[in-house]
Amino acid sequence: MSSESDPHVNPNASQGPFGAVKGLKVVDLSRVLGGPYCTQILGDHGAEIIKIEPPMGDEVRDWGPPFHDDDASYFIGVNRNKRSMGLDLRNEAGKAVLMRMLQDADILLENYKPGTMEKWGLGYEDVLSKQFPKLIHARISGFGSDGPYGGFPGYDAIVQAMAGMFSINGEPDGGPTRLGVAMVDMGTGLYTAIALLMAVIERQQSGKGQYIDMTLYDCAVSLMHPFISNYHLSGKVPVQTGNGHPNIAPYDKFPTKTTEIFVGAGNNRAFENLCGALGAPEIAQQPEFATNALRVENKDALRAKLVELLKDVDGHELCETLLASGLPAGPVMNTGEMMEHPHTTHRKMNEQVGWYRNAGTPIKFSRTPGEIRRTPPPFGVHTREILAESGFNDTEIDELLDAGTVLEQRRRSS
Repeated sequence: MSSESDPHVNPNASQGPFGAVKGLKVVDLSRVLGGPYCTQILGDHGAEIIKIEPPMGDEVRDWGPPFHDDDASYFIGVNRNKRSMGLDLRNEAGKAVLMRMLQDADILLENYKPGTMEKWGLGYEDVLSKQFPKLIHARISGFGSDGPYGGFPGYDAIVQAMAGMFSINGEPDGGPTRLGVAMVDMGTGLYTAIALLMAVIERQQSGKGQYIDMTLYDCAVSLMHPFISNYHLSGKVPVQTGNGHPNIAPYDKFPTKTTEIFVGAGNNRAFENLCGALGAPEIAQQPEFATNALRVENKDALRAKLVELLKDVDGHELCETLLASGLPAGPVMNTGEMMEHPHTTHRKMNEQVGWYRNAGTPIKFSRTPGEIRRTPPPFGVHTREILAESGFNDTEIDELLDAGTVLEQRRRSS
């Protein structure tokens, strides 16, 4: 299938300079969220992403509704700028196909349970590093392969709970609460993208690939700022603070006449500006609010004063005024309001290619911009094309398809 005839290629993609990592070839065996989010980032910026799915497909294709042509929004959101092929790695022929594809690959990413690749005879130390010394192999797992939880499965919410995220999220009287955004999975995807790019840079000096051990647990713990630092310095276990901040005041959500708003005054000057904009500059001069530390100690009293001042104010107008004066503030918007906001469109964060609409890339390069060049692929739609590029002839491809080693359609039962 040529790019000209591929309906999943954006016909309006630019023909100029594209992609800071163009030329990087990634064989992506990952499913669900962390790994696919990582490779979508790389794909947005020019990397060639070959998404290899097991015979049943990436399970998040079924995580809906809503759906588009049998693929769930959960899959669609993190799988653009990729090509898809189906491959059964449980048999020798499937492993041989993968090994052939890795001959010119830069990166192999997978999130199988630790030990799976080794069981299949595809372990990094014993096999991959010897046959492909320049290959960078990254594995995402829940907890790693060793230690007290080594080999245990991990999903975003479970790791959120174990890493302390529940314990600091939510209202004080509401009990520990899951973060609505899959912060652990997506944070791990971000960390993994950084790690892969570091490894590519290091390889330019050493000429060698390496193995990268990424875990949801490690990444979740690393994201627990400032709560870990607070705990070590104060000796106090952090608790839920609702919308407020444990270290800054005022930094909270407030009701107004028209909408809820969030205001953050991180220093004395910002606090003085806020009080002035609300027509109460004297509050900033009160001794109990003289410094951020004092405002944190007296945050309940401060909040009560601000709530009273804000109750009859137009929140939208106030936010515009505060932002124009350099003070961070914003209305609390829902997803629809956010996506339709003029600034979202201006920043190209509400992108559309045919039926496909999603957030654009947040990484803005001046000379080699990222771009949506391919919409998320149906399962196995590029199987023949990818195999041909790896040197398989038509007869070999037909035999692999007939044997069920490679697939163009999902297998609906095991």
